[in-house]
Amino acid sequence: MNQSLEAARLDKLASFRILDTPAERDFDALTALAQRLLDCPIALLSLVDGRRQWFKSAQGMGHVRETPREQAFCAHTIYEDDLLLVEDALRDVRFGDNPLVRGDPRIRFYAGVPLRPHSDGFADDLPGLGSLCVIDTRPRRLSEDQLAILRDLAALANSLLRAHVSAEEARDLAELAEERANILDGQHRLLRQAEKLAGIGSWRLSLDERRMEWSEQVYAIHGLPVGAMPTLDEALDFFAPAEAVRIQDRLARAARLGEPFDFEAEITTADGRHRRVRSVGEIEFRHERPAAIVGVFQDVTERHLREEELRHSASTDSLSGLPNRASFEHRFAESLAAAEGNAEPIALLLIDLDGFKAVNDSFGHAAGDEVLKEMAAHMRVGCMANAFPARLGGDEFALLVTRPRDCADLENYVQKVLDRLQVMVRQDGEVRRVSATVGAVLTDGAILTPVELMRRADLALYQAKRHQRGSGRIFGVDAPIFRANVSAN
Repeated sequence: MNQSLEAARLDKLASFRILDTPAERDFDALTALAQRLLDCPIALLSLVDGRRQWFKSAQGMGHVRETPREQAFCAHTIYEDDLLLVEDALRDVRFGDNPLVRGDPRIRFYAGVPLRPHSDGFADDLPGLGSLCVIDTRPRRLSEDQLAILRDLAALANSLLRAHVSAEEARDLAELAEERANILDGQHRLLRQAEKLAGIGSWRLSLDERRMEWSEQVYAIHGLPVGAMPTLDEALDFFAPAEAVRIQDRLARAARLGEPFDFEAEITTADGRHRRVRSVGEIEFRHERPAAIVGVFQDVTERHLREEELRHSASTDSLSGLPNRASFEHRFAESLAAAEGNAEPIALLLIDLDGFKAVNDSFGHAAGDEVLKEMAAHMRVGCMANAFPARLGGDEFALLVTRPRDCADLENYVQKVLDRLQVMVRQDGEVRRVSATVGAVLTDGAILTPVELMRRADLALYQAKRHQRGSGRIFGVDAPIFRANVSAN
């Protein structure tokens, strides 16, 4: 026996994955047909491995499913080119002493055709995997027609073996597909959970059909039940009209230029809530041409609110609730630049509180804090409602006035501020009055820096304090300004 050929034969046999498999109706029908057509009591489809012959199908063998290889007639058949024919086993030197001849099933006649089904990766001329054979307990001969029938049935057996391995491979593929489907379904469940946890959904817009596809979380963000997919126009209706136009432009640029985008905007959900969302998109290519725009959609409302709170906290005086010095300086610089570009006036008022220290000393800092809060409240209403107030520190405030009519009559405006900024504090039968002194400056068309304007307003404030606390002074104007209910004396 050529060991390398035998090893290759056994590998080929293993590749069919048929040894020790259950009975199959097609194989049993084949051996039953051989039994009837050739009028033999026994018909077998046997497969020969390294130590035995195993019957995939057997007619007339009772419950016997295998025999030792060294006793098997088929172990000889697998090396034949065409078939092995033994008309009288007792007279054949190869089989006369075989236990299967001398004992049950008392074989006297044997005819078998080797089975060599094609298998990719293996030579077709390897020794057979087994045989299709018929057996009789008496000597006999087969006609040429009967031998042709046996060969035809063996060819059919080869086809059944190939069909078996194809079915096994199909089952493997089905199992693999099911396994992958289960994995994919599990991944999708995890993705949906992750999307829900992060407030992120995915979307796709096909460029040919202009059809939207949303994940479950995108529906949730819009306040919609999962169901019919909205059109692009319906999706854009959740945004303000101007924002919808900008989004259409982004989509067009992405489709035309392959330009990705990343933006945040406000939407009004189907149930009337206002949400801040972030949308990120990029082109999906198919066959080297743009096929769709894909991206993610995230509810960033909470993050946006936290950022706004942080910005507000960083720019707001915690006690008064007014903008702080840093915020005021930023706003002052922006407003001054805009005013110079538009040739519009700006007025700056610096405000010190009079009597504030006496309240702190007499009634305590808690009372002083209440004075600051009340003064801040006054700066948000009345004549100051259209100005930008800020607390610079301690009892120092600033007021940025940009409304043209207030700037045009700045003296009257300062008098209204003096009238408004008054607080009476009563405690334990004592009364303290807190008022304001104001220094103001008006831009006169000259290009001035914020520092210079602050310097001029501060100088005006100093002059007002020297003249009389509770009064006001405009830089460059000699006449002081008093509250309406206070005389110049």
